[in-house]
Amino acid sequence: MTVGYSAVGALMGIASESLEIETRGEIDLRGFFGLDQTVPAGCSELRHTVRIKADATEEQLHQLHAAVQATSPNVYNLARPVPMQAELVIQ
Repeated sequence: MTVGYSAVGALMGIASESLEIETRGEIDLRGFFGLDQTVPAGCSELRHTVRIKADATEEQLHQLHAAVQATSPNVYNLARPVPMQAELVIQ
């Protein structure tokens, strides 16, 4: 998402002075270690906080944030089921 804030911001004429994205989630390790099949192996929810300092108005930064959330591959891939294919190569 940092690339999105930088790239989309540049397209909007916004130069970021600082940008920080903090992501949080809770995981029950019983699922991760396979100790309880009823417990998911991952987080049930992820939350993120974006801290940005830029030469823009509050309204422009809200527009930037909305644009990044709407176009971010990370947000897309984490918010929706995406089929995964795994290949094992043993050498």
